[in-house]
Amino acid sequence: MQHAHSVRPAGSWSGEPADTIVLDYDDRYRRRMAMTGVRGLSFLLDLPEAVMLRAGDGLALDDGRIVEVVAAPEQLSEIRGADAAALVRVAWHLGNRHLPTELMKKSLRIRRDPVIEDMARRLGASVVAIEAPFNPEGGAYVAAAPVHGHDHDHHGHDHDHHDHGPHDHDHAHHGDAHHRHGDHQSVGAEPHTHGPGCGHDHDHDHEASHDSDREAHGSAKP
Repeated sequence: MQHAHSVRPAGSWSGEPADTIVLDYDDRYRRRMAMTGVRGLSFLLDLPEAVMLRAGDGLALDDGRIVEVVAAPEQLSEIRGADAAALVRVAWHLGNRHLPTELMKKSLRIRRDPVIEDMARRLGASVVAIEAPFNPEGGAYVAAAPVHGHDHDHHGHDHDHHDHGPHDHDHAHHGDAHHRHGDHQSVGAEPHTHGPGCGHDHDHDHEASHDSDREAHGSAKP
């Protein structure tokens, strides 16, 4: 069986491919996998590390032939804004949620997601369901794995986490309360005043104090 140990980026190779492999977005993040092209050519993809294959990339076989990567059509949402500023605003929210997004000249494309589609409409954008190959922007995370199961508004969370101010978390559940116990001089702790009703047994302290006074004045009783 032929092996493919390297990827030729789209545009860096030419000529007729030996075969074509059709993959959706999830299946294009691979390192090692047995594959069969649409014309029946079987080979083993065996890369040094997992990479995100993009439409038009070529998988270089041992014998020098190239297998072309084709992006399979998927269920997508095309988002259009009233103007460029409106579209940029939607793009900001998509990026803030780390959603894979394909940047078109006058629109944005994401995988179908009713919650995100509703958010886009509330921001004044129009959303149209389409079926097309999905080639999201690579950016700084081009080698990162596809995002699955986004924890966005599905669970009632607002993940605009880049806008957080100084963190003011209460970490008592991590045991801080236990560490503060008995340390009455800790920063921010209320000073403890001994007295009736405090719940402490002070007899040993009082007796020790009286004994010290008697010894200091030489009046200790036999």
